[in-house]
Amino acid sequence: MRIIILVLIVAVVALIAAIQLNLLNFTQERPAAVPGVEVTSNGITATGGQTPTFGVETGTVAVGTRNTTVAVPVPTLQVRGPGDNQVAPAPAPATPPPPAPAQR
Repeated sequence: MRIIILVLIVAVVALIAAIQLNLLNFTQERPAAVPGVEVTSNGITATGGQTPTFGVETGTVAVGTRNTTVAVPVPTLQVRGPGDNQVAPAPAPATPPPPAPAQR
């Protein structure tokens, strides 16, 4: 039950936000008219009424494409021969300290 109420609240808030942001625009195109009822000695006669009509305009979203130029950095690669190697040998790995004795 709480979920239904929460969904209804979110829907009403979304509708109010859409109207305030001019994403929805309601205009009444035809007004309502109540049915006419006449009582005579011969009986009751009723004439039909009229329901209102509304026009709804919604916001638009334009999606398109365009051509553009994007600068992309190009990595460089340098290849050196074995005689040009100036890298020092890697140091020996450090020996780990001995484990501490377990305390009981």
